[in-house]
Amino acid sequence: MKITFYGHASLGIEVNDVHILVDPYISANEKASHIDINTLKADYILLTHAHQDHILDVEAIAKRTDAVIVSNFEIVTYFQNKGFEGHPMNLGGSWDFEFGNVKYVNAIHTSSFPDGSYGGQPGGFVIEGERKNIYIAGDTALTMDMKLIPLQIKLDLAILPIGDNFTMGIADAILASDFVQCDKILGYHFDTFGYIEIDHEEAKRKFFDKNKDLMLLEIGESIEL
Repeated sequence: MKITFYGHASLGIEVNDVHILVDPYISANEKASHIDINTLKADYILLTHAHQDHILDVEAIAKRTDAVIVSNFEIVTYFQNKGFEGHPMNLGGSWDFEFGNVKYVNAIHTSSFPDGSYGGQPGGFVIEGERKNIYIAGDTALTMDMKLIPLQIKLDLAILPIGDNFTMGIADAILASDFVQCDKILGYHFDTFGYIEIDHEEAKRKFFDKNKDLMLLEIGESIEL
């Protein structure tokens, strides 16, 4: 499993030659100006919620790639009404896709489209693929529901928001890693704009002090599990 960070909360995941994009917000992110969305491969696009900083590039990418959009019922219906292919889910549900199992799990946040229309309930994803298990938390506050995840699955990586203000900050993300029982963390949703800028070295030190490994990738950088 290969995971690429495209800035903000945007990720690329490769599993068994299947390409997955998560929350593509790239073209308007000045920090990701070197990433050309017209070159990105996508068989599936997973969306945690409907905010513009998570769905901005969905239509451009899906139109070019015919990617299947996977999200909650309201978001998928919104894009299906525009002619795109989708697979609707809802909280607590899971589905076996060609690349592995995906479960849509609780998140505490808001969710509305840029025009203000209802975007359903926000969520995160637990993905099992290539014998590796990852948790993509989405935009969320710390929630006790995270403790349910390790009751069913052992995670190899937790991808957690760490920018604070709109989501968890560093302290809560450390607790979240305790809740999901995963000490290998990829941080995201930070530095894109002033509200969520962080001190990288301080963040890494705070995780290290709790015997945890926080990875902060450069935009376009990848890791392999």
